[in-house]
Amino acid sequence: MPTDELPNWLPAWCLDHLGGEPAGVLFRTQQASMVFGLRLADGRDVVVKARADAGRALSCVAAQARMAEQGFACARPLTPVVGVGALAVHAEEYRRGGEVLHGNSPDIAVRCAKVYARLTAELAGMTVAPPLPNPPWVRWDHTDAGVWPAIDFLDNLDQGVVPEHVVQTAEQARRRLLAAGLPCVLGHADFEAQNLRWQGRQVWAVHDWDSLVWQPEAALVGAASGSFASDGPPTLAPVESSEAFLVAYQDIRRRLFTAVELEIAWAASLWMAAYNAREMALCGGAPAGADALRVQAAERLRQANA
Repeated sequence: MPTDELPNWLPAWCLDHLGGEPAGVLFRTQQASMVFGLRLADGRDVVVKARADAGRALSCVAAQARMAEQGFACARPLTPVVGVGALAVHAEEYRRGGEVLHGNSPDIAVRCAKVYARLTAELAGMTVAPPLPNPPWVRWDHTDAGVWPAIDFLDNLDQGVVPEHVVQTAEQARRRLLAAGLPCVLGHADFEAQNLRWQGRQVWAVHDWDSLVWQPEAALVGAASGSFASDGPPTLAPVESSEAFLVAYQDIRRRLFTAVELEIAWAASLWMAAYNAREMALCGGAPAGADALRVQAAERLRQANA
């Protein structure tokens, strides 16, 4: 896109906080956040992220900065979070390169689990304010009416298009999650193939640090064990691959989950898959996630004791 199609506030923001205005646009994406890949007038390539924020961004960017300082594979923030009207904005380095790892086999699950174990271990040593409220796809502990967290743009759509098995699975998984009473930790809740880049067998970059959350460790690992293979429309990994992920994570962290923690891990994998399947149904997206959920729900619910 031409630079004259950028938001009006962005060139001046770059000049004030990065010392140069955009001379070119490398890419632009928009989901929960607006993300701009920019080439500045002095030749530097940077990424600027802007999102509506309820106070989460400060903690997310602080944790990302510390992870980068510790040598973890992630982009280094270049600015603090700055308010621009209702938006929270920051810039980070453009970590170019790497490939998406495709597939959902147990072998790939183990490779991803190794990264997630290191990520979670390093986050455990940080003290930042909990990044609340949690993103809705892991906000099973909401206090809104009904099974889903309230989101106007979804709630105002025709709920009749959501398969009944998706709703029932979410209800059962949520009951199990709420009954656990486990302590919360800082973790990454969007650990999907599309958010990771690899160079050979080494992870090169983990993206989407806006998705840091405050939930029980076992639940976060369980969610990741179900979502790690998603590349594009969200889906659910095979049961045997999720199991390989959970086993590898515990081996690398050198601590075994209790029986309750394992149940919570399986329940969280279901909640996240059900949330995504509902959103896809409401927005006319791919049904693959709902189909996988239908096939796997009984076994995952059994593992969750739900």
